[in-house]
Amino acid sequence: QVQLVESGGGLVQAGGSLRLSCAASGRTFSPYVMGWFRQAPGREREFVATINKSGGTTAYADYTKGRFTISRDNAKNTVFLQMNSLKPEDTAVYSCAASRRAFTISRRDNDYDYWGQGTQVTVSS
Repeated sequence: QVQLVESGGGLVQAGGSLRLSCAASGRTFSPYVMGWFRQAPGREREFVATINKSGGTTAYADYTKGRFTISRDNAKNTVFLQMNSLKPEDTAVYSCAASRRAFTISRRDNDYDYWGQGTQVTVSS
């Protein structure tokens, strides 16, 4: 139905920045509610950010504290996550997700239907 592929992860020093991208293909003729989630070894998957179909409404996890920005370019079927002032505790696999349901935005991973394979973000101290 919808395929999502993340890119942009890598190794960065504490305080540095990364920009993640999530490219969608398949049934993308209508926008989806999108989210970013992350999972570190030994931890549950946790919410990072979400954005509505048009890009005008967003929500973030508290721990981002203004460091992260989610955006989208529907003409390119791509969602972004700009991450600044990265901390070692941000180290995780970051995944994007798409929801076919009717809500505006969602922080709940169970609300999402399609998932990418994830991209590794490693922040060194």
